[in-house]
Amino acid sequence: MRLKDDWDRLDSGTRTWLLENPACPVLPPAMSAKFSKAAHGDLACDPHGQVILSREDRDFIRDKAEAAGTITRLPTREYRFFDTPPLPVISKAPPPGSRAAASPGEAQ
Repeated sequence: MRLKDDWDRLDSGTRTWLLENPACPVLPPAMSAKFSKAAHGDLACDPHGQVILSREDRDFIRDKAEAAGTITRLPTREYRFFDTPPLPVISKAPPPGSRAAASPGEAQ
């Protein structure tokens, strides 16, 4: 089975999901069931019954997604996880001009 041949047989929800997830090599179970119902011919499936898309199918989906404008380019800015601020720099040596305490009694 080639996705290109069965594209028009797929319902709009399935086509939309494929266009929004163009790099997905294995379809989730619910999507595999919908896909299997609409497709004609043999489907490549994994041991769990999920449809495995061929390289040709993924290229076809990517081309369709690019034409539809659903593929967006990643921004060039740096991402920070959990919006955390940068970590502070902790120096290991005492600042210049200060004298380190030699004993606990001297620190008071």
